[in-house]
Amino acid sequence: MADNYTDIHEWVSDSQTILSWKAPMRPYKRKGKKTMRFFLMLAFLLSVIVFFFGDPILLLPIWAVLFLFYILTITPPPAIENKITRFGVETNGILLRWELLDYFYFSQRWGFDILTIVTHAPYRLQAYLVVPESDLKRKIASILGEHIVFEPRPRRSITDKLIDLFAHLVPDDDDEPHPTRPVKAPGVQVSGA
Repeated sequence: MADNYTDIHEWVSDSQTILSWKAPMRPYKRKGKKTMRFFLMLAFLLSVIVFFFGDPILLLPIWAVLFLFYILTITPPPAIENKITRFGVETNGILLRWELLDYFYFSQRWGFDILTIVTHAPYRLQAYLVVPESDLKRKIASILGEHIVFEPRPRRSITDKLIDLFAHLVPDDDDEPHPTRPVKAPGVQVSGA
């Protein structure tokens, strides 16, 4: 009985899928020693300031954020399955229905193409999906363009502009050679129309 249900569920799921691909969960570039030293010194400087002029309990979140950054830097992301279905966009098992979506745009980070899908106001939630190939990018734009609006230039809030400003302050690891295009993550696959 359970096998019959699984077979029907897979058949229905496959018949509703327009396009699917596997890609890393987030863009990833292994950071070098320069970047790690920068964040370590920044955390140390903030810790000294907070210790002498503020509440020492605030040292815990500073060092917790540094630890989180370190873990995200040394751990490559897992490959997840992204789908465009007749009902919406599904990423990592979460379905974003067409009625909730407002617009989409593409950006680049560390050599990866990133599809950003934004929901309607007032929340403006964003989903970020890594697109591993340029041919796939064109297919995705074609399919999504039938349902939601394509924005060639994203609408940028003050927060987005501040994040970009601070990202330029972080040193780049120029002494380490890195390819212009990142190596594909294991398990990257494309299927569908």
